Amino acid sequence: MAFPSSSPYVIVGAGIHGLSTAYHLALELKANGKGDGRDIIILDKNGIAAGATGIACGVVRNNYFQPAMRELMAHSVEVWESDMETYSYHPVGYMQISPESMHADVATIYEQQKAIDYPSTFIEGEADCTKYMKGIFHDWRAQGITSVLHEDKGGYANNTKAMYGLASKVESENIRIISGVTVTGFTRNEGCVTHVETDQGKVACEYVVIGAGPWAKSLWEMLELPKTVSVKGADDVIHTDIPMWIYWSLQEGTLGVDPKLQVDNNGNMPPVIHVDSNAPLYSSEDGSLVTDEMWGIYYKPDFHFGGVQGGAAPFPVKTNPDEVAVDPYGPDSPEFVVGPEFARMWVSALAHCQKRFEGTMPKFKDEPSGGIGCFTPDSFPIFDVFHSNAYFIADSNHGYKMLGVGKLVANEIATGQSHRLLEPFRLTRYEQGKLHPISSSPFPWS
Repeated sequence: MAFPSSSPYVIVGAGIHGLSTAYHLALELKANGKGDGRDIIILDKNGIAAGATGIACGVVRNNYFQPAMRELMAHSVEVWESDMETYSYHPVGYMQISPESMHADVATIYEQQKAIDYPSTFIEGEADCTKYMKGIFHDWRAQGITSVLHEDKGGYANNTKAMYGLASKVESENIRIISGVTVTGFTRNEGCVTHVETDQGKVACEYVVIGAGPWAKSLWEMLELPKTVSVKGADDVIHTDIPMWIYWSLQEGTLGVDPKLQVDNNGNMPPVIHVDSNAPLYSSEDGSLVTDEMWGIYYKPDFHFGGVQGGAAPFPVKTNPDEVAVDPYGPDSPEFVVGPEFARMWVSALAHCQKRFEGTMPKFKDEPSGGIGCFTPDSFPIFDVFHSNAYFIADSNHGYKMLGVGKLVANEIATGQSHRLLEPFRLTRYEQGKLHPISSSPFPWS
């Protein structure tokens, strides 16, 4: 099929945001009598889930200290639940397990989950937390835990399998996914984008949606959007020339054991486990100190990855953002992949939490994993329209769990009406000082 010279709607990126937006936009266009999926094309430089979506661990949770994120995630969980088979979604639940320094934050999350009718259980006090966890895992032994927030909903999805399921929905709406096309720029006239420029020619369009994950910075600059932003702090002081983008190195990997090693006391697949701790962490191999600073991990049994899969808190890439090479991405990168230091920390943390992981360090899969994420100044998403017809989805690595964002974006595009759940994520929040509250978690996105 010939490369198109025009399409009313052009979506850049065949990851979770691009595919979800395209699918829901087709439904919105039909519902409003404005067209259908044949009016939409998706362009991707590689293919379906070839970027961050393809290596995501797939955790789906509501656990956020920020009210706006919590409501947005509750909406996304409903979308995951709408077709669990196609989305390869496992609703096993999610647990936030924390020390006293995070107790107040997590208590706030629980109260606000109750306020939006998001079902969860909150356990307080070290003795009660230990009893609760041993009721799930007989070998639980993490020390210093004084709060457990157990979300009944949430869980995880198999990353690429879910996206190919979503792609089947996209194609069932007669939306064309075109792989191997690199976007090189945008033509603008009288304040709006008229063409998407690619290495295979220009595509005239009426509207463009960008959901490019870690390539957000380069697409942002192609649109000639600001490289820095002014941020109004809580003290009403304006901080100028804050870089618009920073890269973080993502730390994830897989322990090559039988996933059934991590079943609960009843032999069932357990919730996704997230542990933050300020207890000293010692190597499970030789007892040497790994860290005496706060640390955090998450993990789950996963047949898709072939073991127990998860990750740890990321760290910022110190390189000048203008010099960071996003390509080749993820495990194909010679630079931004996890190394032995991650395996030592993560597997030791698993053993710190559960005795069953003692002696499993040799089982860590010695294969490239991890990648980099392109983050906004406050590490929270930007969902906004620029040049009147370019919708930018910049997710700051929250992406995979936010399946429902595409549905909300599609509604905004089709109706021209701003959606309440997306309002807190406009670019103007920085200069207006409408920032999302910061938690005490070691993760920048919590």
